[in-house]
Amino acid sequence: MPSLAPRPDLDSLPKYVPGRTIQGAIKLASNEVPGGPLASVRAAITEAMADVNRYPDAGSQALRERLATELDVAVEQVSIGCGSVALCQQLVQAVCGPGDEAMYAWRSFEAYPIVTQVAHAESVKVPLTDGHGLDLDAMLAAITDRTKLVFVCNPNNPTGTVLTRDEIARFIDAVPAHVLVVLDEAYTEFVSDAEVPDGIEFTRTRENVAVLRTFSKAYGLAGLRVGYAVASPAIAEALRQVCVTFSVNAIAQVAAIASLDAADELLERCREIVVERDRVRNALVKMGYEIPPTQANFVWFPLGEKTVAFAEHMLDRKLIVRPFAGDGARVTIGTPEENDLFLAAAREFLA
Repeated sequence: MPSLAPRPDLDSLPKYVPGRTIQGAIKLASNEVPGGPLASVRAAITEAMADVNRYPDAGSQALRERLATELDVAVEQVSIGCGSVALCQQLVQAVCGPGDEAMYAWRSFEAYPIVTQVAHAESVKVPLTDGHGLDLDAMLAAITDRTKLVFVCNPNNPTGTVLTRDEIARFIDAVPAHVLVVLDEAYTEFVSDAEVPDGIEFTRTRENVAVLRTFSKAYGLAGLRVGYAVASPAIAEALRQVCVTFSVNAIAQVAAIASLDAADELLERCREIVVERDRVRNALVKMGYEIPPTQANFVWFPLGEKTVAFAEHMLDRKLIVRPFAGDGARVTIGTPEENDLFLAAAREFLA
């Protein structure tokens, strides 16, 4: 009689590698913002702790209603998830069956191949352009009758490159109606280029577009895990159907609403990070590094075979960056003081 064993394909499942945390080192590996929650958000979290003996609202109704008002969409179009990464998996589960295809650029968000395989769908990886951006023409050419979902990460993680409003509109117009285009906008609050669209505008006129966002980055709630999707009512309802019940905890829901209350103050912090981002990139380019233009809160070093050596060099100086062996390294923008230490170490690496 055969013994109990997990699914055999799990041995080939790509491993998500989180940014390392080392006591006493500066962590520039996980795209977290330097500042924690604002005082008003911390107060809301503290108050919510008194009720953690109760189950959270499984439907996150208050947060859904608040987001619908903020975004000027119907509440039926909003779904909440345990971070946008959970929503990625829910989308594949809701749209794809065994043998269906989920497409994404590569390199892009590490979770895409994982959530695709977990849902028994097949990955279609489309290489980036020479400029480290998404190749929409190649993605269009790769769509087949089996393609059910296309992830479009904008800004792209880990390269920081972006697509313009016209580029995305042309792409969506050319995609067959049976394909769901998922605009993953985890870093939208750091975008300063007016040509980069608010993806939600496409959901107003197209049934086959969904937008993902998160409170983990700009809002400083990475440890609480809460994100949201805006889509057609049918897709949003399907997301709620496959959601793990109670996966978005009560404190996360309260903290997200409190963060929206403090949005102006939080977004001012994002603008400060954007100033630092541009300063850091300009300094690196002057040193001689090839750093693609970025609209996120990180910069990308396409170092190829030098990537691991670069990461080890930084670690020796108590700086943790995120290497992707053979491809490049992603470095999060920290405080001005942290960024200065990083720039000095980057200059030493070239020497």
